[in-house]
Amino acid sequence: MNATQLKAALQRWCDAMAQAAPELNALDGRLGDGDLGATLDKCAANVRAALPAMPDALDGIFKSVAQACAKASGSSFGTLLAVAFLGAAQWVAPRHTLRRADIAELLGVSVQKLGARGGASLGDKTMLDALDAVARALTQADADADGRAVARDAVQRALDDFRDKPNKIGRARMFADKSIGLDDPGMVAILRMAEAL
Repeated sequence: MNATQLKAALQRWCDAMAQAAPELNALDGRLGDGDLGATLDKCAANVRAALPAMPDALDGIFKSVAQACAKASGSSFGTLLAVAFLGAAQWVAPRHTLRRADIAELLGVSVQKLGARGGASLGDKTMLDALDAVARALTQADADADGRAVARDAVQRALDDFRDKPNKIGRARMFADKSIGLDDPGMVAILRMAEAL
């Protein structure tokens, strides 16, 4: 993936987040404050507005996306997205392209940074579990496998694996028993992102 391809992927990401907003708000309303979709829709609107002026370098693009997400709201998910994209900008320099192995490694770095910032661990039934699943699946996939399908299927398996477990962190942990049998909204957001990217 080069800078041009990343910008095209971000346009698809923006479209997908706007489309998924009602679904994500409804899911989040069961376990949180019901604003996940609105947060991601605002992030997407900010990213879309920033796209034309983004530089033609991977690190600059990731930094611009981080800044756009940071302006979206005070939501914890928006803040975590900004942290992830800023971490990506720092990690990716001075690369001009990303291979599949690089993307898997970058996702692993993102999981570590997000865990450190948000206090979540793998197994807590959060977006970290979805991101980790994608990183592992991309590492293990055949070289000729469709990366988007690998990512999408990995997130879906993670959702299936965690559905009957309680949320252990965030607002949803207060409803731990109620969260059993429900999909984590952040993990569903990662699924919608994987489908778009």
